Amino acid sequence: MITVEFAKEFSKTWVDDWNSHNLDQILSHYSDDFIIESPLALKRIPQTNGIVIGKENVRKYWAIGLESNPTLNFEVVDVLTGINSITIYYKNTTTGKKSAELMILNSNKKVIKAIVNYSE
Repeated sequence: MITVEFAKEFSKTWVDDWNSHNLDQILSHYSDDFIIESPLALKRIPQTNGIVIGKENVRKYWAIGLESNPTLNFEVVDVLTGINSITIYYKNTTTGKKSAELMILNSNKKVIKAIVNYSE
């Protein structure tokens, strides 16, 4: 079971790492076989059908995003907890758009799958 305390600390570290733009720090939250499902992945890398599999492939995908958004900055709006999952509801302070990211964690508290939804 994911505790509220763990979820809050995880989301704080997660957003700080994204705001640092340090890809190694960002990826430290994820397992090697991590899968992300995202409409943005579909837009940036159409051949993935929106599903990027494996940490190294995700590294390439996120590197494109960080390169194209040098002022990218996130702010956590809320954090929701589940049995083995966390949902981080956050705002991109550069664009004002909001996102919700459901993250399923393994027993080592690493994200094995994330599903991202975006506001328009």
